Amino acid sequence: MIAIVDDDEAVRVATESLVRSLGFQTATFATAQEFLDDPRLDETDCLITDIQMPGMSGHELQAYLLEHGKRFPMIFITGFPADHIRLKVEASGAIGFLSKPFDGSEMIDFIDQALCH
Repeated sequence: MIAIVDDDEAVRVATESLVRSLGFQTATFATAQEFLDDPRLDETDCLITDIQMPGMSGHELQAYLLEHGKRFPMIFITGFPADHIRLKVEASGAIGFLSKPFDGSEMIDFIDQALCH
């Protein structure tokens, strides 16, 4: 299952459509907390998450998951790309970092990398 966490519904729906077109099962969430509260959390094979969201940010979500032993590939998307954030999430193991709007083929490449590990 590929989980998608983004507070922007249009981005969430478009990303879900792209991922489903590749034949993957998806679960979508408007907040990091919704994702953490979902009983399917342990079924996650890959996480695609926004960086800037109300409440817990994508980077904070990554840190929380790692602290709690949840280790699966993560791809970050953001409307506000900043090198210091990219470096932080990549240093913590992120597979990809994309600026919104992102190119679908780049996302597909990152998903391929994530699921081949």
